[in-house]
Order: sequence, then C-alpha cells, then structure tokens
Amino acid sequence: MSNKHLFSILFSVFGCFLIYSQSGKVSGTVFDGEYNDVLPFATISVKGATNGTTSDFEGDYSLDLEEGVYTIVFSFVGYETKEIQEVSIQNGNVFELDVTLNASTGMLDEVVISTTVRRNTEESVLNLQKNSATLMDGLSSQSISRSGASNIASAVKSVPGVSVQEGKYVYVRGLGDRYTKSILNGMDIPGLDPDKNTIQMDIFPTNILENIIVYKSASAELPADFTGGVVDIVTKDFPSKKQMSISFSAGYNPDMHFNNNYLSQEGGNTDFLGFDDGTRELPISSQTNIPNPAESNSNLETITRLFEPTMAAQRESSLMDFSFGFNYGNQFEFKENKLGFIASIDYKNATTFYEGFENGVYQKPEERDSYELRFDRRQFGDVGQNNVLASVMTGLSYKTAKSKYTLNLLHLQNGESRAALFNQNTEISNDINTVKDNLEYTQRSVTNLLFGGKHTSEDGSFITDWKISPTLSKSEDKDVRLTTFIERDGEFTISADAGFPNRIWRNLEEVNAVSKIDLQKKYTLFNNSSTLKFGALYSYKQRDYTINSYDIGFRGVNPIDLNGDPDAILTPDNIWTVETNSGYYIRGNFQPANTFDAIQSTAAVYLSNEFRFSEKFRTIIGVRAEQFTSLFTGEGRQDGQTLQFDNDELLNELDFFPSANLIYEVMPNSNIRLSYSKTTARPSFKEKSLVQIVDLLTGITFLGNIDLEPSYIDNLDLRFEAFSDNAQMFAVSGFYKHFKNPIEIVAFSNIAPNNFTPRNAPSADVIGVEFEARKNFGFLAENLKNLSINLNVSIIDSKIEMNKGEGEEYESRLNFAREGEKIDDTRALQGQSPFLVNTSLLYNNQDLGIETGIFYNVQGKTLDVVGFGKNPDVFIQPFNSLNFNFEKTIGKEKNASITLKVDNILNDKRESLYESFNALDKPFQYRAPGTSFSLGYSLTF
Repeated sequence: MSNKHLFSILFSVFGCFLIYSQSGKVSGTVFDGEYNDVLPFATISVKGATNGTTSDFEGDYSLDLEEGVYTIVFSFVGYETKEIQEVSIQNGNVFELDVTLNASTGMLDEVVISTTVRRNTEESVLNLQKNSATLMDGLSSQSISRSGASNIASAVKSVPGVSVQEGKYVYVRGLGDRYTKSILNGMDIPGLDPDKNTIQMDIFPTNILENIIVYKSASAELPADFTGGVVDIVTKDFPSKKQMSISFSAGYNPDMHFNNNYLSQEGGNTDFLGFDDGTRELPISSQTNIPNPAESNSNLETITRLFEPTMAAQRESSLMDFSFGFNYGNQFEFKENKLGFIASIDYKNATTFYEGFENGVYQKPEERDSYELRFDRRQFGDVGQNNVLASVMTGLSYKTAKSKYTLNLLHLQNGESRAALFNQNTEISNDINTVKDNLEYTQRSVTNLLFGGKHTSEDGSFITDWKISPTLSKSEDKDVRLTTFIERDGEFTISADAGFPNRIWRNLEEVNAVSKIDLQKKYTLFNNSSTLKFGALYSYKQRDYTINSYDIGFRGVNPIDLNGDPDAILTPDNIWTVETNSGYYIRGNFQPANTFDAIQSTAAVYLSNEFRFSEKFRTIIGVRAEQFTSLFTGEGRQDGQTLQFDNDELLNELDFFPSANLIYEVMPNSNIRLSYSKTTARPSFKEKSLVQIVDLLTGITFLGNIDLEPSYIDNLDLRFEAFSDNAQMFAVSGFYKHFKNPIEIVAFSNIAPNNFTPRNAPSADVIGVEFEARKNFGFLAENLKNLSINLNVSIIDSKIEMNKGEGEEYESRLNFAREGEKIDDTRALQGQSPFLVNTSLLYNNQDLGIETGIFYNVQGKTLDVVGFGKNPDVFIQPFNSLNFNFEKTIGKEKNASITLKVDNILNDKRESLYESFNALDKPFQYRAPGTSFSLGYSLTF
C-alpha cells in the first residue's frame, strides 16, 4: 500500500471521527401505556425538521443530532402524540430519554401533549409501577445513585415493606427468607448461601443495574414459591453510549479496625482472592479407615502428622475495609444490527471484629413459681472475621430487526475466615467453665450462565422470549477447628465432659438448571387492548452434601501439661507413636448420617390474560400449574429411629396457583388495585433431610426434618396509589395472608435446648397496612425544590395456630407456664416483623453536583426462634439504622465524584433476647457493630 493511499484512509477515518465528535445523540425507550409494555415501531422525529427514526421491537430508539436544543416528537397510530421540549444535545454525549404513549380517547384523533424533558430516572420506574398489572414497587438506577449505595442490599431498603438482614438478604413485608424470592433478569439463580431462598444482594454493584423491581402480588408468569415478594434484579444489556468507570473506597470503624486485639488464623496465599490454596484441604481420603492406638498401627502416627497442627486463634492488628470496581459497556453497529457488551469486576474486602460478643442458651426453672431464666450455657469473648467477595459479570447482546440474543456470565467468589476466642460457662447440663479457640474458613462460589432470545412478529403483536440458565454452586467449610479446655483452679485440661478438640470438613455442591419460554399475543377484546400470555418452565436442582468429622484423642499423657495452648496438642513431640504408645492422635471416620444426595425438580405451565372491561378498568387473570418433585438419598436418625433412603420420593405434588389482579383508574394518575393469588413455600434441601449441622462457634445444632411439608398461602391485596410530577407519589395498601402448614424454626426439645429444627404449624394469618409517600418541598419555596422526603411504613399483625396434643407446642407451654401466666393457643409467626419504617431526607442539586441524604431504617421486634417447654422464645430486637451519604461530582466534565458515608450513626447494637413471663430478658446473641465511615472515589470515562 502506498503512503498516499495510507494517508487517504487515515484522513477519512479522522474526518469521520471529527464529524461524530461534532454531533450527539438522543436515545431511550418508548413505552406503551395501554399495554404496560414497550411500544415497537413508534415514530420519533424532530419538530421543524425532516430527520427521524422509529423504535425497534423492544421500543428502543437512537437518533443522531447536531449540537443544539430540540423538541422531540413521539407518535404512533391511535396513540397520543407527545412533544418533549428542551432536549439539549451536546457534542459526543448521549441524552437518555424514555417516553410513555397512551392510547388517544378517540383512537384516531391526535392529542398533542407538550412537556419539558425528564431523563430516564426515578419517574420511569414510577410510571412502570403506575401502569403495572400487578402490585409492585421499583427502584431506579438514579434512586440508587442518590442513596450512595454501592450495592443492591444497601439501596433496596428504601422500597416499602422491604428489610435487609445481615446486610445482604432482602425480605419483603417482614416475612422471613423462605417467603421472599430473588431472580436475576427474570430467572432463578442460587445464592452464595445455598440454604436461602434469596440471593446475597451485596454481590451486585449498582453501576450495572437498570432497576430493581419488587413484585408484591402474584401473576401466572411469576414463580409460585413466594409470598412476601419477588425481587427482580434487572441489569443493563445495551448501553446507550460507551461507558467505562472505576471506583475505589475505604472504610474505617474505630471499634474494629487497627485494633491490636483482632483475632485471625494462619491461612493460605490466595485467601485475599476468596479461595483457599489447598492449605486447609482434608489431608487424607474421606474413606480412610483410621486405626486406634490399641491396634499398634504406625499408620495412626502417619495420619496424625498429616493434619495441620495450628489450633489456636492469634492476635494481630486488623486492617480497614476496602473495595474497588471496574465496569465497561458499549454498543456497536454490526452491519444493520446492534451488538451490546457490558463487563463488571467488583472486589470487596471487609474486616469485622466484635470485641465482647455474647451467645447464650437459657431455660425456665422447673419450679413454676420461679421466674428468672437460668443459663444452660453462656459464651463471652472476641470474634474476628475477614470476608472477601469478588464478582465478575459480563454480558453480550445481539439485536436484529426482529430478534435479540443475550449471553450473560456471572461468577461469584467468596472466602470467609473467622477466628474466635471465648469463655463458656455451663450450669444446667453440667457445671464447668471452659476456654475455647474456634477457627473457621468457608469458601463459596457460584457460576451462572444465561443464554436467551427474544423474537417478535412483523407487527410486534406476538413475542417469544426464551432463556436457559445453568448454575454450579459450591460451599465448603474447610478445616473448622474447635479446641476446648476445661478450667479448674487455674489449670487447663481436656475431657469428654466438654468435648475433645474437633476438626470438620463440610462440602456442598449443587447443580441448578432452569429453562423457560414465555409467549405473549396482543389482540383486541371488547374493543380494548388485551394481552394473552402463556409459557412453561422446568427447573432441576441436584445437591451433594458430605460432612467429615474428626477429633483428637490422647493416651498416656496429661492434657494439663499443655498449659491451655491449643497449638501444643499436635506438636511433633506430642503426637502418638507405636514406640511410646502415648500422645495425641486423630480419630474419626466418614459419617453416612451427615451425607445426602437430593434432587428437586419443578415443571410449570401458565396461562394468563390481561384485558380491559372499559377504558378505566382492566384486569389480569391467570393460573399456574407446578409439578414439584423431591428425591432423597441418605441415612440418619429421627424420632429414635434409623432411617435409610435410596433415591426415594419425598414429595410429588401437582398444584394449581390461580391469580387475579384488578386495576381501576380513579383519575389519570391514580389507581385502586385489588388482587388475589395462591402461592407456596417449600422446604429447602437442608430442612427436608436427616442432616445434623453444628455451628462450632455458637454450639447451635440444626436438625433436618424429613417429614416437613410445603406451606400454601392465600394472598389478598388492596392498594390505592397516586402519582405526581417530579417523582412524587402517595400509596396506601392493605394485605391479608392465610398460611396452611407454615414452616418455622423451633427449639427441638427440653433436653437439647441448643438444637433447632423446622416444623409445620397448622395455620397462620397475617394482616398488614403499608404507607408510602415521596414529596419534594418545592411547593413551599422555589429554593427548596431540590429537597425531598421519602417515607414508607409497614404495620403488620400475625397469628399462628399452635400444634396441639401430647408432646406438642401448646401442651409444652401449658406445662411450663409460670404462675399468673396466661397461655393462648396462638402467637406471632416466626420471622414476621410487626412493623417496618424506612425514611430519608434527600437534597439533590445538579448545578452544584451535590447529592446528599440521611436515611433511617428500623424493623420491629421479631420472633426468631420458637420456644418449646422450658425453652423460651427468642426475639430479634429492633436495630435503629441511621446512615448519612454525601456525594460531590468534581472536574470540568463532572465525570468524577467523591462519596462520604457514615453508617450506624446511633451506634446501635444487634441483639436477640430470650423473653419469658415476669423474667428479665437474657441474651441469645449480642454484637456491637459500631459506627463506620467510608470514603469513595469514582471516575467515569
């Protein structure tokens, strides 16, 4: 190629770049207010000019314009024509603009509505909420940005009736985990905790989100296994423009960081990446038969020396929290089609240190005239934890004139290292004082692939949407270690009274495959717009679970000589040998009772129809059928019997779930909604099993219940909602839920107060009201238009019917009632909060580049563990969360920002208490999280 030709090509490319750089773009989505859907093939034009475009089959459009201020006209046959004024186009920038068109009254008459522009923000989600056929609440990406939240868990607390537990699990309407379901882009996805129905919400960085939708009433196309709500996390797929950003943050808590008393454990070289490098792997085969000293087998010494000798927690200085993130997105023209790409990497490293934590197990005295609770066990001490969470998400979308194909990949990696040193006093089961060292490491990972397609007919009236999503989940507890020394008169010893030093490996692997197809047909019924929806889903889950438990015995030695040092137990000189026939040695074998293989599958079909009786009255009526099957392989003991299962069928249920949503438009911007639905809550793998899982830190043992049955719930909702300009709204809702066979976590028996198990109760009822208001103060004065308040309150009452009969809960409460105590045959539903309050005061000044707010959240006292006999009820106490956020954009282009956040300003404590008639409350669990400060910086290219 000659230099002349090369110069010509470079000049042409440079010229194209100059031309592009001198123009901008307006893009967004056109929504159909009649169908509450996107509006394909609408016309978008510039008033007073000839250039224009049309929306594609998903309602998306893009129009290149020279720099300037325009009026953009949106039109479609039979719909209102809407003019959006003051659309300011700047060189090289994209102006994002979403518009909703409603059917014109006369169908063919043109109605021109002129309005100033509002960007794709909070109002687009409120508009979706207003036009939705189901009762729902939403959270836009702008709302998330204003709250300063770096992840969904922090942001979603502002949604009415939503609470967040442990900083990551989202519950709706105060109901527990089993009654809330989370989905990603409309598909089931398991979380890092495989025993929870909701995915861990703090794994998703907010910069990749389009919005968050919380469905509170069911419809046939939604999964049936929810009651409180379905949280749908919707990620971006086609960025409107090239975007790339990086972010960094650092957090400091005076009570937790740079503390020289912090507890940790020796780990591997890859702990900082969220996984173990092999340091904590089980050093022998799980099937290895370990000899005992009486056999005089030298293999015992060999096996013992293979085990890591470190057993003690170590003191060191703790570090600050820190995180960083990177995300990239772009859209490319590919011939006449579009190719979209997004990628996100997010890393968080958090260190927590609870100095002076407390756990307890308390019981009522045998004497009925004695009121104060006695402790069976009390624990006091320190616990340090380092949590690494890394997420990688990437997505590729390809859109043609009538189809779109999507491929998303998500990988989550979590490593949690914990070390604790504490004293334990026991009084009832035995009378000893002990000192315990506890070391734990849990490694979790989730890898999810989503492949889907969406196709439309020529006129956009028939849409096919299909998705396939396989997931591989792993959760491994690697070398959990607990060493217990009995303290007597200043000496430390080991005996069976308090338990021998313990080593546990737990492994869980789950394969989850979901596929579904959704079809919808738009047509006319009763001279009004209607939509017929139908589809099918198949879900397959298979879980392998094993526990390998070992302890350390001794022969011919006196543990007092160890001087209470756990690391001295397996030093080379202290290990048992054939020659001396004395020392410490490993013992234990494979435990079939704690191993199971289980399968759960769901096959579903649904049919629904959305139609209008009149211009103001519309409804969606449907039914969903689900065939649920549960198979189990394993063995164990329950009710004094040894049970064995070999791929036996535990559940095989065909259920029908009807739903009806009625919406009456009182005025153009206000609705009255009435809905009914039937839903279910099914037992998890762990719950419907024979497994026995011990938490070595708290001493709590979870016992599976093979006889557990699914719960069925009838739901009734009534809501009035009114929407106004500037993202203002008011809503009041009432709801009622009737539960058949609700599942609760209860104390197992009087003999084992630290054992908990799931059980069915006969029935329960929940009734509640919700209030929500969003209002800015511009009506008071012009200079207050940037100040707004958000308030939502939920008040809920629940009653459950206790099991009656010999050996059941009601009889046990009567037998252990205190003098003067009245025992009802109903109580509050376990996990149901009596009230929720979320409120925020926000200030947003785009001219100054300042967004700031103060946020308050509290949840009422909630029954956490149901008591039995001498075991009193445990209640989670209200945690008053008051947080502050300040964000300031900086730089000439305002493409960088700094963020300051303060969490738990009130320095409240997290605690659960035992409560009994006329007795002082006693701690079941106590943690003091302190007040934390964080500073962040982000830069967008």
